[in-house]
Amino acid sequence: MDPGLCATCRHSRVVEGAKSRFWLCERSRTDARYPRYPRLPVLTCAGHEPAAQDGTASPAGGRSR
Repeated sequence: MDPGLCATCRHSRVVEGAKSRFWLCERSRTDARYPRYPRLPVLTCAGHEPAAQDGTASPAGGRSR
């Protein structure tokens, strides 16, 4: 499934299970307006910030996507 804006957001992190994949919003840790696991695809988000251009993990995410 296409995660929408989460795919390019510096605050998102992929959490993988045995047969599933979830997109965790790191902003949810400090701001209750953001769901921990948003419904996908996310088409609009006031907290979206583009990730680094080189595709590396951001300090907020902790891991690469």
